[in-house]
Amino acid sequence: MSDPGVITLLSDFGLRDAFVGIMKGVILGINPQARIVDLTHDVPPQDVRAGAWLLRSAVPFFPDATVHVAVVDPGVGSARRAILVETERGYLIGPDNGVLSLAAAVLGRRAVRLIENPDLFRHPVSQTFHGRDIFAPVAAHLSSGVSPQRVGPEVGDLIELHVPAPHRMANGVGGEVVYVDRFGNLITNIDGGSVNFPDRRVSVSIANRPVVGPVSAYAAVPEGTALAIIGSWGVLEIAVHNGNAAATFAAGPGAPVTVVVESRDA
Repeated sequence: MSDPGVITLLSDFGLRDAFVGIMKGVILGINPQARIVDLTHDVPPQDVRAGAWLLRSAVPFFPDATVHVAVVDPGVGSARRAILVETERGYLIGPDNGVLSLAAAVLGRRAVRLIENPDLFRHPVSQTFHGRDIFAPVAAHLSSGVSPQRVGPEVGDLIELHVPAPHRMANGVGGEVVYVDRFGNLITNIDGGSVNFPDRRVSVSIANRPVVGPVSAYAAVPEGTALAIIGSWGVLEIAVHNGNAAATFAAGPGAPVTVVVESRDA
């Protein structure tokens, strides 16, 4: 695995306080050559599921050996484990609460290690800021070439989020919203390939309310029109052209989405 020295950061810290900058300072104090990329620090507070989906959406686009740090950690200071996940394409660091699990599956999980070596920590270790004192320094050491074996012992498991799977129906597929983005677009768990029927007509509805599409672009419909489109995540999303689908449908994660495949002469 190559070693580009890239570290990504994802958290629910926001940017009002200095938490993110402090983590970067710790990293640069250990590895001044580190290249740090902010994925987002706008994960809703304590929303592990949203953090996991956002991390999953981003990690495929980084070079091999990237170290991804995710700190959405409502259990900080408790008995929850701190873990390093080794994958085929890089490393994931964070609390063992499910926030790393979706990205681990995408990158090809190889091993899970407990983060236990105090020689790699910043001291004293705060009970409330493991991002600064554990996760950031361990990421910096890894990006400097420290072996993952030095981080801690290998364990056989990690906490995995329950990911709702779309279900096949006699005439299509049913799924649900899993994430709402900043624009109010409703991201679903229905893979784009599930709605690709070039010789058939497809209709999409959310909570039994039909939308136009799937379409090729948001602007393919008049402004204010609800639509279905295959978004940048590669999955079906429900949007409103220059509007907010979450507000239009009063919908969020868990809202049912149905794709019905019809015959040409239906």
